[in-house]
Amino acid sequence: MIRLAILILCLLPLSLAAQDRLRVATWTVELTRKGPGLLLRDILKGDDPQVLAAIQHIDALSPDVLLLTSFDTDLDGHALGALAGQLGYPYHFTRLGNSGRPTGRDLDKDGRLGGPEDAQSYGEFTGQGGLALLSRLPIMTENIRDFSEMLWRDFPDASLPEGYFDDEDLDVVRLSSHAHWDVPVLWNDAPLHLFAYAATSPVFDGDEDRNGRRNADETRLWSLYLDGALPVPPPEGAFVLLGDSNLDPVDGDGRREVMQELLSDPRFQDTKPRSDDGPEANPDHLGDPALDTADWTDPLPGNLRVDYVLPSSELTIIDAGVAWSQAELKENDFRHGLVWVDIAAIP
Repeated sequence: MIRLAILILCLLPLSLAAQDRLRVATWTVELTRKGPGLLLRDILKGDDPQVLAAIQHIDALSPDVLLLTSFDTDLDGHALGALAGQLGYPYHFTRLGNSGRPTGRDLDKDGRLGGPEDAQSYGEFTGQGGLALLSRLPIMTENIRDFSEMLWRDFPDASLPEGYFDDEDLDVVRLSSHAHWDVPVLWNDAPLHLFAYAATSPVFDGDEDRNGRRNADETRLWSLYLDGALPVPPPEGAFVLLGDSNLDPVDGDGRREVMQELLSDPRFQDTKPRSDDGPEANPDHLGDPALDTADWTDPLPGNLRVDYVLPSSELTIIDAGVAWSQAELKENDFRHGLVWVDIAAIP
């Protein structure tokens, strides 16, 4: 009977077998399609190789809280609901973000309106490649703070590209390329705030560096939020920042000093999750290749560290890592690893 009890405990999910630890993770899963509703179709079919491989990888890592980025969202969250059902997550949250959302402005200055680059951020339809949260912990929906509609020009010390946008552009252009959420979940009767976001790529622009500037400001938002510099007061209690910053602190394009500043902020912990089986190192890169979370075309941009889980300083870290899917797909390969951190219970 004792051996049987031990076996049952080993087979239980992490959050049920040990209430004193929590696995928080993020994965740029790239479950995105060319049109609205197509991802939902592929999830419901039950035979899509990429969807099945994603489910297998998530099951194997068994995060208690998982932020998916680059996931097609819809108005009523049907795609996320279908995936949550297949994975057994009782709670989930998403909203249509800014990718693909029309602006009515010629933001890429090509003389034509309505293209994917004229949206709030690149996208062929609203919600393409958005954010989605899966959780075994109750989500305190009524306490969610959503910064996604903040205009870029209203952001403190905004790094707007000088002379590129006109006043009418600035009346509509938002800071968030996808979304910025503060989502509290209830863990052991206390809220744990999840700072969730995904930033634009800092390339695919011109000398004005509009994407590089926006990318940097999207990451700067969290420090300013904690500083009390935004229109709402900072949250009380523990928090975890998680998502895809699209910014490596030492390699690749973008304003790397912004990522360095965030990682050195004493209010966050950089646990430096590592992988033992990641992509082959780029010989010209300065960063530790075991920390890389994205496997892009070599030699440029190469492999970079762009996905993060950063717990607040008062939390105790048990373990952390980067887990790469071993699925061999003919198309829609997973170019990012799943980043996870195990946290001890809040005292």
